Amino acid sequence: MISKDTFFSKKRTINFRGTLFDFSTPIIMGIVNVTPDSFYSASRTTSDTEILKRCEKVANEGADIIDIGAYSSRPGAINISEEEELNRLIPALTIIRKRFPYFLLSVDTFRSGVAQKVIDEFDVQMINDISGGEMDDKMFTTVARNKVPYIMMHMKGNPQTMQQNTDYKNFIKDIFQYFATRIDLAKREGITDIIIDPGFGFGKSLEQNYELLNRLDEFRIFELPILAGLSRKSMISKVVETDTNEALAGTIAANTLALLGGANILRVHDVKEAMDTIKIVSAYKNSYI
Repeated sequence: MISKDTFFSKKRTINFRGTLFDFSTPIIMGIVNVTPDSFYSASRTTSDTEILKRCEKVANEGADIIDIGAYSSRPGAINISEEEELNRLIPALTIIRKRFPYFLLSVDTFRSGVAQKVIDEFDVQMINDISGGEMDDKMFTTVARNKVPYIMMHMKGNPQTMQQNTDYKNFIKDIFQYFATRIDLAKREGITDIIIDPGFGFGKSLEQNYELLNRLDEFRIFELPILAGLSRKSMISKVVETDTNEALAGTIAANTLALLGGANILRVHDVKEAMDTIKIVSAYKNSYI
């Protein structure tokens, strides 16, 4: 086991370019996909009307952050160019910022060029990187220069290959070592606000995903906020033997376990249900109804 002394002082707040969040109560990141091929069809928005309707729903139901993705990272997804990613993002962000000028926005991208453009032109306050900086060696420098929070996710391989090789020498230890190395590099580059995402469904078998969920509390050793992205994933639909569209109840159960394991952020498609889940778990932890 890696010594706790290896890591950094406990991070109690995250600075979203002047807006401070603490994690005494978990927060919600609502998913908005501007893609034609995301794994959950109901989350796909491509027209201006669909994008605004989705953002209004996410905001009105109580999300703290809107996370916008223009590159589908489902297993086996088609790789699109940076130009195509921006062609999807820019029109969407234009209408979102017009309707929600001050809302906290995150963009789900592994490309530093995309990150820089959306920060410059749309005041995006967070970058959510599925590759932890491994798919673009300029990402850490870009994030540090712009002083935005950074979600660092663990993924083995890339979206096109990640489910073809889920072999690890020691599953949890290997992920710990990944974060120890990547966090150190990010800190050396000057990133001050890091959130870790263990990467449910990214280069992990069904059994490994549940081991990860069962041992999520061990990631507290990094003393950084933890994001859990479980919403409607196949690790849920396979167990309850349904499809993604019917996986809400399973998602609520999985999010409950994640919160009990120390998750600080839930990244979800269904905001209201996640809000209710947080309230119930908070009541349980505080022993009042």
